[in-house]
Amino acid sequence: MPADPPLRDAAARGGDASGGDAALLRRTRLRLLAWSGGLTLLILLALGTLVYGAVANELARSGTAILEQRAADVVRIVDRPGPMPDRPPFGIAFGGAQSGTLTLAVRPDGTVLGGLDEIPGLPVAASVDAARASGNDVRDAVVQDTPLRVFSIAVPRSDGTWVVQVVGERVSEQRLLSALLAVLVLGSLAALALAAVAGWVYGGRALVPIRAAIDRREAALRRQREFAANASHELRTPLTVIRASVTDLERNRDQPVGAVGAALEDIDAETAHLAALVDDLLLLARTDAGTIELERIRLDLADVAVEAAGTLVSVGAQRGVTVVVDPLPTEIDGDPLRLRQLVTILVDNAIAHSPAGGGVTVRVRPEGGSALLVVDDDGPGIREEDLAHVFERFWRADDAPAGGTGLGLAIARWIVESHGGQIEAANRSEGGARFEARIPLRAE
Repeated sequence: MPADPPLRDAAARGGDASGGDAALLRRTRLRLLAWSGGLTLLILLALGTLVYGAVANELARSGTAILEQRAADVVRIVDRPGPMPDRPPFGIAFGGAQSGTLTLAVRPDGTVLGGLDEIPGLPVAASVDAARASGNDVRDAVVQDTPLRVFSIAVPRSDGTWVVQVVGERVSEQRLLSALLAVLVLGSLAALALAAVAGWVYGGRALVPIRAAIDRREAALRRQREFAANASHELRTPLTVIRASVTDLERNRDQPVGAVGAALEDIDAETAHLAALVDDLLLLARTDAGTIELERIRLDLADVAVEAAGTLVSVGAQRGVTVVVDPLPTEIDGDPLRLRQLVTILVDNAIAHSPAGGGVTVRVRPEGGSALLVVDDDGPGIREEDLAHVFERFWRADDAPAGGTGLGLAIARWIVESHGGQIEAANRSEGGARFEARIPLRAE
């Protein structure tokens, strides 16, 4: 039967909600990834900048110290009284910490002492002028496409102010800084990629509880929709019969009761069906809401089975079905009301599926740490494709006897599982169906 429009709308809304929740989880996961990746990137940038800056400053400091040291040696010579000879330590230094530096002196008239006129750009005039003005000067320069560090210092003499300029190349320093920058960039990219992967993985793990909560909510909504759809379907049939019977009574309101007895019988039967259905629906609704608290007392499951099955002996006799109970003392902690309901559901179901002349056997005994409740019938058994569905709500086999609600076995499963046990259905080798419920024995 097709779903009513409101039910279809509810199903559509449920689908939209599920898609919206999935999109929300994806957006949240991506947002977590963006935050973790962004913070990691900022940390890497800050750390890389600090490392690069520290190394560059240290190289500049040590390079400048070497230039200053050699300049001090030259200043001691330039500062002597008398004529200035063209002799070491001018020119290029070989060996030692000052190897690779070039020293020259600029006279007050601007001529250079050191024989370096053939190298365009040396001395560095801007540094000479700055040293004359302030006493000394340190700067980076490029001469003949070669990066240099230049230190200039003014030396006052009787014949005027000389400037000693020491030049050191920065090619090796720049290569080292370039290699360091490459390592920092590549290392940062690798670390960022690893952080992104880790953020994605741990973001997914962090969302597991939220995803589980959404799944539980979706499952609850799905059960609610199925419950409403199935309940409306189950309620429609008896209500239709009652309405037809009432219409028949209205058409024959002047007839004696005996003439309309069939309509009254239909109303009575369907009213009883509705009452049982409503009771079962309310029970399942309360179980879903978690508002039912089971009583836990010491009891003998054998006594419960004898009492519950005894009330159905007359029902079985009316249908020509014999009910036999084979109990052994089996103590458990449980709710006597719910356990009687469990036995009643299983025995009533067995009677309904047994043919006239058949029998129903109820056995209770301790076995392997569990209380075993077995209900056998002589009916046609359960089709293999139906075994997986017998405990589902509102499910009824095509050949099921009339009058059931499709809720009894679902309630039976809830009762058993609420007592920490398991229930299953199977077919007997000699024919008929068997239902087995196992509930933990009472702890001594």
